[in-house]
Amino acid sequence: MDYKKVLELGESYRDDVASFLADIVSIKSLSGEEGEVVERIKKEMEKLDFDDAFIDPLGNVIGRIGEGPITIAFDGHVDVVDADVSAWNTPPFEARVIDGKIYGRGSCDQKGGVASLVYGGKILKELGLDKDFTFYFVGSVMEEDSDGLPWLYILNEDKISPEIVVLTEPTNLKIARGHRGRMEIGVRTHGLSAHGSAPERGINAIYKMAPLILEIEKLNDRLKVDEFLGKGTVAVTEVKSKSPSLCAIPYECSIHLDRRLTQGEDKELAIAQIKALLRDDDTEVFVHMYERPSHTGLVYPMEKYYPTWTIPSDHPAVKGAVESFKGLFEKEPVVDKWVFSTNGVAIKGLKGVDCVGFGPGNEIYAHAPNEFIPIDDLVKAMEFYAAFPANYKKYKEGL
Repeated sequence: MDYKKVLELGESYRDDVASFLADIVSIKSLSGEEGEVVERIKKEMEKLDFDDAFIDPLGNVIGRIGEGPITIAFDGHVDVVDADVSAWNTPPFEARVIDGKIYGRGSCDQKGGVASLVYGGKILKELGLDKDFTFYFVGSVMEEDSDGLPWLYILNEDKISPEIVVLTEPTNLKIARGHRGRMEIGVRTHGLSAHGSAPERGINAIYKMAPLILEIEKLNDRLKVDEFLGKGTVAVTEVKSKSPSLCAIPYECSIHLDRRLTQGEDKELAIAQIKALLRDDDTEVFVHMYERPSHTGLVYPMEKYYPTWTIPSDHPAVKGAVESFKGLFEKEPVVDKWVFSTNGVAIKGLKGVDCVGFGPGNEIYAHAPNEFIPIDDLVKAMEFYAAFPANYKKYKEGL
């Protein structure tokens, strides 16, 4: 691997990748509303002479370079969360370049990774690696609403079959080899409505839920701890009730649980733990479904269960990532994990396709006011994406 050549090419595209990121940050693209931004990304891929660029029926934008025997994909999601304008010093949906940083919603989470993987593709083609590899560059949709959903579609319906996927979610230029899974669990209690002036005539569904909430808080303290991924957690994040009026006893109460799954925890265990706390037979415990239309109008339902995943520290992708980082930047990388969830929950967690992560930007700025990403990170990330495939191939083949 000619690291000097990669670094020269990366530096030559510094202004281009920054300008491209500023463009796509300035296109508001909430989940299910990504149509304009995927068209802009497709246009950039075409300008950079990708061999193919298309938007699939779900609305993911996908570029291809090469027709070689080893297939590698790079993924970054193009949807963003909304922003409280009053908490920002700059307009969140108008990119601003200040002191070598690009500010704006999605700059870090995670359009920065998208910009870098697109220009990483440009470098890969100039290096001539399109002869040995087939590369796919994915700008995925709806990840913020249902992580993994776009890749379930890509793997099941587009029939793209990479042997490794590089996830470009922000890692602060660390190498990530996994993260905890998560679930969105619902619990619903039932009561009997009555006039609020005579509560003894009814059964208050909120009162039936109240002791369960306290037991769930205690359950959190007992959940499993993994040395690498950390502790499993469960938290009540929403409480709702139904009644004929505010002067009536509620006949239904529901809570939403954010359940984070560490190594060795899965859907069946998490549901069983909640059911073990129930005091009556008519309380429901269920996993939510995601059934919102994409920006193309397509509905592709997904259960909101997002499994834990890791790859071992001696995996060829991890070894190749470490060698790429050392060769480019002449120092040892940090190999770690994400705190949050990524599309890896479907790619590796549900479908068994191995993933490794490396992304520009620090995840602490994800979803935060005044979100930003250093331009230096964009350049280093695209250099890394260009160097990674050859080193992955080297370790895969045991050279």
